[in-house]
Amino acid sequence: MTGITDTSPPVEHTAHWEDLVTSALLGTDRRTPPPGVLASGRDAPAALLDAAAVHTVRRRAGLLPAPASARPEPAPGDPRPRLPVAARRRLAQLLADRSAPSSGGRRGTAPDLTELLPQWLAAANGHGYQAPPSLLPALLDAARARTDLRPSALAFAGARGLWLARFNPEWKFALRGSSGGGVLLPDAADAAAVQRLWDEGLFAERVALLGAVRAYDAGRALALLAGTWSGERAEDRLMFLDSLRTGLSGADEPFLEQALADRSRNVRATAAELLSALPDSALAGRMAARAAACVRLDRGAQGTMAAVEAPRECDADMQRDGVVAAPPTGRGKRSWWLGQLVESAPLSVWPEHFGGRTAAEIVALPVTDGWAAELHAAWCRAAVRQRDAEWSRALLGAPGTPPEVGPGTSSLAERAKLLATLPGEERAAWVADFIAAHGLSEAFQLLGVCAVPWAEPLGRSVVDALDIAREAGSYPWSFSGVMGLAERCLSPEEAARLDLLTATPDETEGASPGAGAYWSEAFQRLVSTLRLRAAMHDELRPAAVHDGPGEAAPA
Repeated sequence: MTGITDTSPPVEHTAHWEDLVTSALLGTDRRTPPPGVLASGRDAPAALLDAAAVHTVRRRAGLLPAPASARPEPAPGDPRPRLPVAARRRLAQLLADRSAPSSGGRRGTAPDLTELLPQWLAAANGHGYQAPPSLLPALLDAARARTDLRPSALAFAGARGLWLARFNPEWKFALRGSSGGGVLLPDAADAAAVQRLWDEGLFAERVALLGAVRAYDAGRALALLAGTWSGERAEDRLMFLDSLRTGLSGADEPFLEQALADRSRNVRATAAELLSALPDSALAGRMAARAAACVRLDRGAQGTMAAVEAPRECDADMQRDGVVAAPPTGRGKRSWWLGQLVESAPLSVWPEHFGGRTAAEIVALPVTDGWAAELHAAWCRAAVRQRDAEWSRALLGAPGTPPEVGPGTSSLAERAKLLATLPGEERAAWVADFIAAHGLSEAFQLLGVCAVPWAEPLGRSVVDALDIAREAGSYPWSFSGVMGLAERCLSPEEAARLDLLTATPDETEGASPGAGAYWSEAFQRLVSTLRLRAAMHDELRPAAVHDGPGEAAPA
């Protein structure tokens, strides 16, 4: 073997690597290279690079071997069934399209795969499939980029996803995910294993464990939480407390009453909110008494009305029960305090307080001194917090009534929250009637709380309203939000009926130039998306045979 002779002049030991780097960064004109570098007579830049090359070889040759790092624990197994092959390929396509550059301008007729990923994950989790190990990195990247994907993505990734997330700082969000979906947990009856994971587990594992133990033995779950409560970080206490919403019962009241004295304001507020959702709790009773003192039935000369006298102070007892004393900017103190009292009082107190009237009759009463908006808004928040369908119906009123003159609130965002307390079919029917009366422009937020796929007659109502807009000859851009929702939420069975709308209509007098072509393109995209969604669900149906062996877990 022929050796390689180094013909460059030796570099003196005073020419340290740091000196070479500094000269390279500043330039040889501004920083003279170390002594010995220019001895060859070559120009300074070339001589500097030669010296750097020699130094590099020497540095690498002089490295001493270091002890190997300890091998990580193997990835945990995942007992869930593997994805059917076609579904695995579809997931790879959806994850790859996530980072595809946007073409800008017109969307064309191709489905937006990025917006179908949440639906795919929800369906896969519904079937109980495990995530393919080879796709875990892309799945975690997608969840890092989109917070709305995180609960379903982490549930799908499971324990292996948490294992993998420990090795990449960019995935640290997974280690503090609150859902804990897919985490492998010990048997809730195994007290020793439960205690060990509670003491040593990641936050996501501990949240999942708390939920599992709570479903098995609520008292044991509270004992776990109480045992470490004082040593938990404030943000962790808040999330642990929030997890008690599931299965909330009167047995939680003593713990929540103690949390009212927590050093964190957010924890105190959440404890108060949870207690107010328990109609028989002591806090709910205290709030009911305060609210009833502020709102009463008045049979005066002007007829029967709801009379309001807002509180004049926010004392220490009110603040301990979760009433925030300082109002937001632009909000009056008394109205701010009144709203908090009424929304925290059990709605069951009002029928007796108003002489046996129903929720609808109470909401229909005139309110004195301009307090109607504040009182009704507080009742809306109470109905949402207490999941009270009767009060929600009363505050929503008839769907054909204009929102600005309705019985509850004109805010579509608040109406959407009220709708979410109603059964799915009733919710869809109410929104369908609302669209028929007021059109699509006011319905976007309301559509977002309807169950997917949209139940009839809601789907038909949306399609009919889009067809009316198309026939009117306007551009579809003002309906792009609703069209996007329709792509994700319409039943795929509607595709055949929509085929007729994909043709480009003849331009009528007064129509916007080219509007027909834009509508045709939008409906083609809608139809192709619905058919793709149907294919996705077919691919996720459990297959009798998987072609090829499953993937091994990452080592």
